[in-house]
Order: sequence, then C-alpha cells, then structure tokens
Amino acid sequence: MADRARSFAVIGLGAFGSTVATELARLDGYVLGIDIDAARVAHMADRIAEAKILDASDEEALREAGLDRFGAVIVAIGENVEASILSTMNARLIGCDVIWAKARDRTHHRILSKLGADRVILPEQDYGRHVAQMLHNPAVRDYVSLGNGYLVVTFQVPDRFDGRSIGSLTLDGEFGLRLLGVMRGTEFCGAAPDFGLRTEDRMLVLGTRTDLRRFGATL
Repeated sequence: MADRARSFAVIGLGAFGSTVATELARLDGYVLGIDIDAARVAHMADRIAEAKILDASDEEALREAGLDRFGAVIVAIGENVEASILSTMNARLIGCDVIWAKARDRTHHRILSKLGADRVILPEQDYGRHVAQMLHNPAVRDYVSLGNGYLVVTFQVPDRFDGRSIGSLTLDGEFGLRLLGVMRGTEFCGAAPDFGLRTEDRMLVLGTRTDLRRFGATL
C-alpha cells in the first residue's frame, strides 16, 4: 500500500462517495472503496486500488479489511442514518486516526460529531450556500471559508479596474481586505503593488464576510 498519509478508505459508493473515491485516486491516493451493494463495488473496481463488498456496520468485517491501515476514513453513507452511525462508530472503535463523515441533516450531523467524526459534511447545504454566494454577486467566481467569519473570495476583475495597478486599489484601507494575489489564466501572479490588472484576471481577496460583501457590491 502507498504512504499511509495518502491512503483513504471510502465507506459508501453512492454518487457522493464514488466521486470522492475517484477524485482521490486521480490525485494519486491509494483508495479502498467499501459498499454493501455489489453493483456499486463492481462499478468502482477499475477506478480505485481496492473495492470490497462489505457491511460497514459489522465491526469485525471492517477490522478484517484493515481499515486502521488507512490515513483517513470517509463515511459517505447519507440516506441510511443507522448504517452511517454504526460505520462511524466502528471506524473510531477500530482506531482510525482521521474520520470524515457525510450527514443527511443537522440531527445526523450532531450525532456523528458526538461519535468522534473529525469533520462532518452536509454536501447539499454546503454547496447550496456556495451557489447562493456566487448568484448573489456575479463578480464572485469561487470562495473558501476559513472559519471565524473569514473567507478567501475569487472576484472577476471588473472593467473599471482594467489597467490599474494593485497598489492603487487600497482595498485594505477602504474595505479592510487583503489582496492575496491574482490569477491570470492558470498562472498565479502574486500581489506586487505595480502589477497591472486586466479584465480577464481573477483577484483572490481575504476578509470577513461583511467586508467582502461591501466590496462586492461596488463591482
């Protein structure tokens, strides 16, 4: 098996789990996929390093699969709450170091957190918020939440900034924001004060949600 830090066990190979497993494998991770459904396992067999038909609510079956060999376990079961809870509990009992789990709703989220999941994901709600942020301001191309109210937002450079230097924007004084850099195509260009902006560029801006919203309203 590959380096433990780059090895992952994905429990549940539905739409969410199979996407996570496939992407981890594409990024050169060693991936074990587990599902009770033989058709789902067969579908993933050629895409990842290992694919096993197992009932993840069976602690002994997970032990035999060597779940504790992996650097991280992702419990991607969303609809079957009981199976999700038992799988998360079993992964913790077996001694898995890092456990991420998918939740169906807030109650499910709280239970998984209490069971010791290191991170619990609500995909539909998380992505719904993501889409709403971008629809709310067409200049927003993407964003990452850093916690404590801080985000890094990717803004499309507006026409009125075309040809202006980064140093002339004064985002820090006017909006309390920090420009981390500029993407020009696939190239990261940094944030030198004399760098000239173009309308096709994207700015990576750090700040609080309130300050970013104020800045976005001006674009």
